[in-house]
Amino acid sequence: MIDSGAIVWRRPIDMIIIALLIFVSLGIAIIFLAVFYWNVRSGQYDDLYTPSVRILFGDKKPSSAKKKDKPSD
Repeated sequence: MIDSGAIVWRRPIDMIIIALLIFVSLGIAIIFLAVFYWNVRSGQYDDLYTPSVRILFGDKKPSSAKKKDKPSD
């Protein structure tokens, strides 16, 4: 014989846990949305062209490094 009393007592706890997880996930989603909105308003995503071509220009060596690379006579 199965005791149905144990199952009845667990159901409200399960629903509370599910509701808590839903509210926590919604809270995290709202925080991420607020941070994204703040970044857009502050101009974080304005320049989309420069990062894509920055690799093409390369790094310039400092002038002191060029002098060290040349062998002295």
